[in-house]
Amino acid sequence: FQKVVEVAPAITLTQKTKNKLYEYALELAREVGYNNAGTVEFLVDKEENIYFIEVNPRIQVEHTVTEEVTGIDLVRSQILIAMGYPLSHKTIFIHGQEDIECHGVAIQCRVTTEEPSNDFQPDYGTLIAYRSASGMGIRLDAGSAFPGAKISPFFDSLLVKVTAWGRTQKGASQRLHRALREFRIRGVKTNIGFLLNLLQHETFQEGRATVNFIKDNPQLVAPPNWRDRGTKMLRYLADVIVNGHPDVRHFDPAIEFLPPPVPAYDPHAPIPPGTRQKLQELGPEGFAQWLKDYKPIQYTDTTFRDAHQSLLATRMRTYDMMKVARSFALRHPNDVFSMEVWGGATFDVALRFLKECPWKRLEFLREAIPNICFQMLLRGSNAVGYTAYPDNLIIKFVEEAAEAGIDIFRIFDSLNWVEAMKVSIKTVRERTNSIAEAAICYTGDITDPAHPKYNLQYYLDLARRLEDEGAHIIAIKDMAGLLKPMAAEMLVTELKNAVHTPIHLHTHDTSSIQAATYVKAIEAGVDVVDVAISSMSGLTSQPNFNSVAAMMKRHEREHPVDLQSLNEFSDYWESVRRIYYPFETELRAGTAEVYDHEIPGGQYSNLRPQARSLGLEEQFETIKKNYQIANELFGDIVKVTPSSKVVGDMALFMTSNGLTKEDILKRGHTLSFPDSVKALMRGDLGQAEGGFPPEIQKIVLKDEKPYTERPNAHLAPVDFEEEFPAFQKEFGEHLDFRNFLSYKLYPKVYRDYREHYEQFGLIRALPSPAFFFGLKFNEEILVSLAPGKNLLIKYLNVTEPDFQGN
Repeated sequence: FQKVVEVAPAITLTQKTKNKLYEYALELAREVGYNNAGTVEFLVDKEENIYFIEVNPRIQVEHTVTEEVTGIDLVRSQILIAMGYPLSHKTIFIHGQEDIECHGVAIQCRVTTEEPSNDFQPDYGTLIAYRSASGMGIRLDAGSAFPGAKISPFFDSLLVKVTAWGRTQKGASQRLHRALREFRIRGVKTNIGFLLNLLQHETFQEGRATVNFIKDNPQLVAPPNWRDRGTKMLRYLADVIVNGHPDVRHFDPAIEFLPPPVPAYDPHAPIPPGTRQKLQELGPEGFAQWLKDYKPIQYTDTTFRDAHQSLLATRMRTYDMMKVARSFALRHPNDVFSMEVWGGATFDVALRFLKECPWKRLEFLREAIPNICFQMLLRGSNAVGYTAYPDNLIIKFVEEAAEAGIDIFRIFDSLNWVEAMKVSIKTVRERTNSIAEAAICYTGDITDPAHPKYNLQYYLDLARRLEDEGAHIIAIKDMAGLLKPMAAEMLVTELKNAVHTPIHLHTHDTSSIQAATYVKAIEAGVDVVDVAISSMSGLTSQPNFNSVAAMMKRHEREHPVDLQSLNEFSDYWESVRRIYYPFETELRAGTAEVYDHEIPGGQYSNLRPQARSLGLEEQFETIKKNYQIANELFGDIVKVTPSSKVVGDMALFMTSNGLTKEDILKRGHTLSFPDSVKALMRGDLGQAEGGFPPEIQKIVLKDEKPYTERPNAHLAPVDFEEEFPAFQKEFGEHLDFRNFLSYKLYPKVYRDYREHYEQFGLIRALPSPAFFFGLKFNEEILVSLAPGKNLLIKYLNVTEPDFQGN
């Protein structure tokens, strides 16, 4: 047998057996005339029969536990005896057997570079990190263990012996367990996980373990699920420093980032009630009626969602939102009707590019801001994806989103097809206590008689149908900023007469005149308008919250807002925005071109990076023209994700292949179109107003037949009882149902996200400059992994590449 753990004394042996062991040992020593320290080894069976093994005439590996329980320094005493000192000498001070007493229990573990799950196979390599433990009752007898130490396969794999003393065996086990947990050894495998499993086992703590204990309990050698967060984070930073962030194309190392100024607040102050408490008090129906009866204009702040989606390609990280979340909850509890924080492209981007869990973002924000209604953008039968999903998956997603903190679901369909919105509206109404805000997507110009397809009557009929389906609120989703002031006045006025719900207006300020649109809409009676804090507003984002609030001062519908405080938050976001400079839209001023190409604000900021990735950035003007042409080919459709993405894909396809409209019509039957275009023409995204042009459908689909019913009807329902356990078996039983939903919505993206997480860990805790750009020489950052657990990371050196370039 190989000794693994040493314990003194053996608490389950009777005193009679112990006395026999002492007598046998002394008898053996006398017989051979041995007169120094040594070790006599025996085995004792269950009946306490004693079997002699061997004598070691030297100090053994387990001498430490004897020293701890007796208080006698065996090594020093052995040397003194060899020098001729008697035991009774004052330097040894043992006058008789009565001077050797046993106090408490000591346990020793040998920390080695062995892999217990692989039959204790020794490992070798270089120690990347080595940190030992200490504290009362802990003793370390170290070998050559330090950062940079080379562990050879030709010598003993011992790194350090750790000995713990306690008044009982259970107490000593717990103390040793704590010490081993504090060790940090990186670069080689160790047996610490096995030792932890052993020490916390009840049989061992009670002193009943036998030589067959490990063999009878194979679970002890199972490898632990180490989080290893610190090392993984260092690996990520090293990768970004050396190779750059894959999403950052134009990195300027000369740019310095100052700490963003967080508006002051008392973290211990009670949270004042806001609109969320109003919703919980009145219920959805009563809340909608309260909003309709409330005369002052209400504001929805989009800073945490659509503003950064429209300006910064959706790249805003949870880290930067959380810095000001609690402050905003305390300082603006009643200044906003809601905060748009989730949905749309943020779900995909969080997983795909930011490598963070979108559900965790919602949970963290909800905890920090418990008093303001949270709003999300839900793409009807597409949920937060770009394709249709089974109805029961949509239902589960809505239920979980409401449970996680969403109070208002802005539900839309990318083609204004009510059939695709019914399941979502019904689910919100019947399975949650949230608000169903059904959106009509605005396109065209209702004041232009030359374009009658999307006229005023079209929108009024659409609003009435959505009200009949159960919408609590009707939203006007002006995703490209096409709603001009006079048209807004006309549309809002007629909608207020046509439906009995509140009206909520959303727009983008691409043309730079949408503040005028809001003035007309407010005067016509709109109940809520979407705005973004000033430094995150304008252009492809929403109109300026600070300026609109200032504009409304002394207006009969003024809603009082703390402008001074809003300006402080604007200072924060201005500083944060500088970090995201690689993702700026590069649109420097408003443009009337939007009335021609009709590119939604949220898509505009993503279209240029797409073009860049395809090597088409220099042809961006051509892409915008082809976007307009693609829309005409498709029959002038409503353009909002995912339909707008299809138009964008077609524009990029035409640009990259140098195709014109005539080319598509004349030789389209020979072309292989993007999958998204085929899906649109097939009916996968629903049905467009007036249908798709049959000629284009034929060109794109060839011999494939399109369909006109709901695409979800073609999809088999998800078997949650079977698929969720299979998901946990593949990815980990600790992953919850919300992770499973992410996987079902984005299978490949989620798989890549989990692989990245396993390799690099909890990188959402990194400050954003470090996340995107790494560290500079001698730069130091503080990373908080959990309350009371902080990492101080400093970049000191980079080695020269080896012969392979690594």
